Amino acid sequence: MFKKNILCIGAGYVGGPTMAVIARHCPEYQVVVVDINHDRIMRWNSDNLPIFEPGLDEIVSAVRGRNLFFRTDVDEQIDGADIIFVSVNTPTKTFGLGAGKAADLQFWEITARQILKNSSKPKIVVEKSTLPVRTAAAIGRILDSNEKKIHFEIVSNPEFLAEGSAIRDLETPDRVLIGARETDSGQAALKEVVDIYKHWVPEEKILTSSVWSSELSKLVANAFLAQRVSSINSISALCEKTNADIEEVAKAVGMDSRIGPKFLKAGLGFGGSCFKKDILNLTYIAENYGLSEVARYWEQVLEINSYQQRRFVDIIIKQMFNTIVGKKIAIFGFAFKADTGDTRESPAINVCRGLLDEKAQLAIHDPKALDGAAKDLEEYAGQFILESDPYSAASKAHAIVIATDWSQFVSLDYARIFETMEKPAFIFDGRNLLDHRKLYQIGFSVHRIGRPPLSKL
Repeated sequence: MFKKNILCIGAGYVGGPTMAVIARHCPEYQVVVVDINHDRIMRWNSDNLPIFEPGLDEIVSAVRGRNLFFRTDVDEQIDGADIIFVSVNTPTKTFGLGAGKAADLQFWEITARQILKNSSKPKIVVEKSTLPVRTAAAIGRILDSNEKKIHFEIVSNPEFLAEGSAIRDLETPDRVLIGARETDSGQAALKEVVDIYKHWVPEEKILTSSVWSSELSKLVANAFLAQRVSSINSISALCEKTNADIEEVAKAVGMDSRIGPKFLKAGLGFGGSCFKKDILNLTYIAENYGLSEVARYWEQVLEINSYQQRRFVDIIIKQMFNTIVGKKIAIFGFAFKADTGDTRESPAINVCRGLLDEKAQLAIHDPKALDGAAKDLEEYAGQFILESDPYSAASKAHAIVIATDWSQFVSLDYARIFETMEKPAFIFDGRNLLDHRKLYQIGFSVHRIGRPPLSKL
């Protein structure tokens, strides 16, 4: 008999790993993850999990069937749950009011109504999805509009996971943020959620706040991280014009204790499911409160991100004699970052599209994201091939583009690769990942972000 029943609605990048870690540390709790996507649940119940995260396979294997269960019977699981984490998708709206900026909350509302319909006793409903500030109030009105006289308490518990390090982030978080209403019942619900995390997170790292502050904190945290990426990338363009070295500049700036070194690595910009979506949401909220200057400020963070990718494509074309028509270019990496198969908003998408629009022929290699590449570039079918082997991708290529910072790319035999390529052979390192001096000595013309090129021409 389990002490408490936890249900998570949504078995995606957040719900699955989070519940696996909770189940691992809370063996007295039953943890059930439900999703309407039958294929996704089948994969959670197999040896081929639907997402790749270092360390996730081992945890799921250890607790699945013990106190962690993956199911598709959403309605049936709701009533027996004491605490329901909601981790459904909240994409940017593509239609109607707020299109292109506001969060689309239709799945959250559907889920709230589903919880209401299938509940016969009080529950704590935990916001795990990234939501606009004051969403809890709207969801609360839906849940409280019931004739059953059932009390629901809404708690905000935003995730701060970085893909590729999600398990580490869950096991040793910088902080866990939990927000609740400042009523007796709200604080009681807050304590129940705090008690879950206290199983393994030091109490001083569990922050409690109002539900409104918690909702806004997630958007602001992602906006600040994205801002740092865009800031250093804007300076990388200036470094290239002045022959300064962005890595030297970033090191000098990062040693200032007021600034710090994190997120100051120049590259192709940020991607993933969160940064762009959350900044758009933040700008929409600011606009709705009449704060147009605030909205414009954060919009520029996104503009610099897009500019960096356009600028990189322009550099490739210019250095390859102003034409890449029919030239084979090997793309090393398509995921938005290393150690994940996720391609959502990956900088590689825009870089590849820019090259394909110029009639290049691409050979794309990525350790985990080839399926995503095929879907993201399907309108260019016939102009690209997918290669599981990096050496095959580079064979007879005119250039290599490093688009994702996979560590495997560092240890490749570039002397061997150079011998199989068309000459002159170029490397465009969009992540400043490789040993550029060694590549130059092999014979490559090497172009880096924010640093003078090492050109053989």
